[in-house]
Amino acid sequence: MTSETDPTVTATTDPTSDDLTTDGLDAFAPAEAPVAGPDDDSFALFEGDEGRLDAAQRRALVALLKHRYVSPALQPAEWRTVLESESLLRSRLNELFLELEVDRSAEVAFKRQAGSESGRRPFPTLLHDTSYSREETILLVYLRTRLRTELANGARAAIVEHDELLGFVASFRPEHATDRARDDGRVERAIDKLLTARVLLRTKDARRHRIASVVETLLPLERLQELLEWLETQTAAVDPASEQPRPDAHADSDSDDEPDGTAAESQDSPDDRTQPPAAEDDR
Repeated sequence: MTSETDPTVTATTDPTSDDLTTDGLDAFAPAEAPVAGPDDDSFALFEGDEGRLDAAQRRALVALLKHRYVSPALQPAEWRTVLESESLLRSRLNELFLELEVDRSAEVAFKRQAGSESGRRPFPTLLHDTSYSREETILLVYLRTRLRTELANGARAAIVEHDELLGFVASFRPEHATDRARDDGRVERAIDKLLTARVLLRTKDARRHRIASVVETLLPLERLQELLEWLETQTAAVDPASEQPRPDAHADSDSDDEPDGTAAESQDSPDDRTQPPAAEDDR
């Protein structure tokens, strides 16, 4: 009797070896997992990286978290990525209880602390509140008005002189305020803070500054009108004992703008009474 064998599979053993030699079994072996090549669609940028954002999206997210705002003038690559990946970046910020605001007309994108529907903030926060000083509030009103005027006249940018800012704030100095050196020092600190926050941008001339378009977002027209009305009446109402009313205005500050990671301390007295309308900056 002749036995039939499968012509496609034969197995023999070598008596001098422990290895099993298989001829024809390769067809039944499981396929090896493909090795990712340099052109594969992988988001990993380092060992153990499980992120799902590409490199450009991560840089844009870091810029949004690190800075008060992103703009094409200061971060052109990140700005383009924000526009291209707005929904994805908004989702990532939402996971941190932050909202993404993109103002295409003013060309700024920034984060804002998310609040509950009741208006309170029960969520953990990455941002901290800092108060605008009286001088900062006056400067913001001036910068917002000046920018609007320059753009309406067809200018591509609004440049202000340093002494011009000092003079404008001085016009609101109460008659009883005689310590000009101290008052000018407060204005200088206010200008420095606005430069740090990039509401004012430095130029090659240290005594000239460019107004950033973000000031339009900080002070919408209706809020600007409220503050203008306050400024017209507040000088006479300043308490002579303090000479420094604190505006009821605040900004959500970033650790990038406050190197020590703590909320900026106001230079004003806690007993100040004159309060302007709130000029909120949730950044």
